[in-house]
Amino acid sequence: MLRRFSLYGFLKNQQYYDYFLLLAFRQMGLSFFLIGVLIAFREIMINIMEIPTGAIADLSGRRKCMILSFVAYIISFVTFGLSGMAAMEGKLAQNILMLLLFLAMFFFAIGDAFRTGTHKAMIFMWLHIQGRTDERTKIYGYTRSWSKIGSAVSVILACFFVFSTSNFIYVFFFSIIPYILNIINFLGYPKEVDGKIGEKTSIGDMLKHLKETLSVSVKQASLRRIILESMGFEGFFKASKDYLQPILKAAALPLTAVLFASTQLTDEQKSVVLIGPVFFVLFVLSAMASRNAYRLVSKPGQEDKTAHHLWGMSVVIFLVLLPAMYCGIYWIMIAGFVVLYVIQNLWRPVLISRFDAHSDNEKGATILSIESQAKSLSTMIIAPPLGFAIDLARNHGIGASEFWPVGVLGALIALGFFLTARSYTEVEQQQ
Repeated sequence: MLRRFSLYGFLKNQQYYDYFLLLAFRQMGLSFFLIGVLIAFREIMINIMEIPTGAIADLSGRRKCMILSFVAYIISFVTFGLSGMAAMEGKLAQNILMLLLFLAMFFFAIGDAFRTGTHKAMIFMWLHIQGRTDERTKIYGYTRSWSKIGSAVSVILACFFVFSTSNFIYVFFFSIIPYILNIINFLGYPKEVDGKIGEKTSIGDMLKHLKETLSVSVKQASLRRIILESMGFEGFFKASKDYLQPILKAAALPLTAVLFASTQLTDEQKSVVLIGPVFFVLFVLSAMASRNAYRLVSKPGQEDKTAHHLWGMSVVIFLVLLPAMYCGIYWIMIAGFVVLYVIQNLWRPVLISRFDAHSDNEKGATILSIESQAKSLSTMIIAPPLGFAIDLARNHGIGASEFWPVGVLGALIALGFFLTARSYTEVEQQQ
């Protein structure tokens, strides 16, 4: 099963659109604020559907829900691609384009809502069946490393697609193929990873399951803390990580002017000169981080201490990024984002292990869906004002680079959780 779990991550991360998402939206004529609104809408929809889909997965079958998830993703890719191409050809007014993009985001949210938490719960269920729960961080980190290897491969393919077509939007269509292959992969999962499911699941059963899980998440101090940390770290990371794309594009344009002075390249082709190598290195480092995250946990039960150290590292990185972003020192900005990606891939296995250690296995998908919903809520709140602040800095020429608001907010969030970690730990021990 480890091979199938790893194959899932490899294929799932053939997200060719992901490295060019902001650039694709910019190619369609959208401002950073409108992009932030789209991201917020996606997170709102995920937020609405997240916990109910987790309960559905726990009670009616996780494998079925994963297949449904990837069908929704495919519908989303088709809608993004067709509407984006029509917009580029001048066949769509911006209001119609936005409606279609909202529709695409809606289907993407369905895919995310049914996927997040569900596959992790399947992995942890398999570990419980195998009697290997003490290997939670190691096994999850191993499977996650294959996701990052998939990302490293996909960024090379995505750059090839963009360079060949001089178009950011075609990557949505290319993303459909590996997602179809992953549906085929799910058909080979054993029924045991579904957990305990009945022949019939009523709405009342789902509501009861949901109520019990929500109650535990609110009342149990350790779970409350972990959920809040996920909102701070994962929510902000998800809202800000894609700004690496325009940063790389801005840095690539003068570089290619020197390296390829005699060659006629489009801006889209120039962008892959840095996006490809940087993201490839980023994902290779992320794979190594995920696979070795368990080494940061010296013994079972030390995950909270490790998380505290990672918050401290994040504070340092954001404090370095802030002046670099304001002054437009692109090599420091790029290096800082790469380090943040690595820290996030150390953070995620530790975070998920903390959830599994503090929750009931039969409520696994729902607990992790609550975590994902909380993360989506945080992203939903952060994305539009962050995009607006960047537009404001750009329009008024505040700073050599407009992306410095990312450093300000990131530093404040990381510092807040770093300083409160010990007091929260003490409260939990008392309870």
